[in-house]
Amino acid sequence: MGGRRALIAALVLLFAAIGAKAGAEERPARNFSPEGLAKVSDYIRNEVATGKIPGAVLLLQQHGRPVYYENFGVRDVATGIPMSPDTIFRLYSMSKPVTSVMAMMLVEEGKLALDDPVAKFIPAFAGMKVGVETKAGDGMIALALAPQARPVTIEDLLRHTSGLPYGFSGGGPVRELYAAANLFNSDLSNADFVAKLTTLPLAEQPGTLWDYGFSTDVLGRIVEVISGKTLLQFEKERLLDPLGMSETAFYVADPAKFPRIAEPMPEDRNINPTTPVRDIRRPAKWESGGAGMVGTIGDYARFAQMLLNGGTYEGRRYLKPETIALMASDHCGPETRITRDQNYHPGGSSGFGLGFAVRTSVPPGTSWPLGEYRWDGVGGTFFFIDPEDDLFGIFMAQTPSQRGRIQLALKTLIYQAMGR
Repeated sequence: MGGRRALIAALVLLFAAIGAKAGAEERPARNFSPEGLAKVSDYIRNEVATGKIPGAVLLLQQHGRPVYYENFGVRDVATGIPMSPDTIFRLYSMSKPVTSVMAMMLVEEGKLALDDPVAKFIPAFAGMKVGVETKAGDGMIALALAPQARPVTIEDLLRHTSGLPYGFSGGGPVRELYAAANLFNSDLSNADFVAKLTTLPLAEQPGTLWDYGFSTDVLGRIVEVISGKTLLQFEKERLLDPLGMSETAFYVADPAKFPRIAEPMPEDRNINPTTPVRDIRRPAKWESGGAGMVGTIGDYARFAQMLLNGGTYEGRRYLKPETIALMASDHCGPETRITRDQNYHPGGSSGFGLGFAVRTSVPPGTSWPLGEYRWDGVGGTFFFIDPEDDLFGIFMAQTPSQRGRIQLALKTLIYQAMGR
């Protein structure tokens, strides 16, 4: 543990030094070419024209100013209302960075520590077992339960090494149990959701596998336990209201705003065969810190600029620069011996920090910047923050089936437009 803390401290100092140097020295500016940005626009227009998506919004902001902003197509083919800046999107897993920031605020205040056991705040975690597959002589797979080799920690929740997966059929006995629990389609309070979750086994020993799942939902519950408020109340008080993120919530409460909601194509409305996209017009009890938020591109742009600024926005500090640097450094590198679940991991050129994927090497055939951090949502949205170029990008669309293909193509075109 002491060696790991020393490594983290070194990373914090390194990133802080890099940030200070970047602020003190003028780097040659990388400018977007009009021709390159025209190709970005042409690509999205073609996606709309060929009926793959109803519409989209793309923002690129550099040095604190928009360098590209465009609306494409419509919010919903059923209404034909044009896409616009006030369109409301399902953010799904782009909720995770918001929840992670809330947790790191509590870390800065000394109310939470990365090495705290989760059971300190949710005692039922102490009794959770680890599911271990065993094979009988006849070849049948059975599930045995083993004790935790070490407790699940706050860091495990932030970097997805807690052993809490997203269950799916065919993924093995533990994931079958998660799938049968139908957690995504329940509407429980965060307290009741976590109580139900702790009746299931962990999929693997804590700290051994990057396994994408319900970790951030548990983190949201811990924020509630420490703050004594609902997750949304705490977020509004400490982040959403001060930043001006007035459209960000867990559902759309005002019926007058329903026409502003973006919808996928009629044939593209399932996250998986058993889970349709969420109806965000219906009040939700579950304030899912991992996948529940809705919002506009303007709201998320304020959040992204705050991160890019090193924790400040319009004169107010939300996190320290060293905290942002810690979140945006890889916590699942080779020295941790953490293996990766390839179903969800963001590729071989990336690690994972405290709430974000982190670029650790340059993918073949690209010149994408090291240190970029990012995440996306299963509904079709994505964002990236590029400290080297003082840039962030946000793409908003609702398309569960096309999201991966579009994200890769757009990122390639965007960086080609910068001459990278």
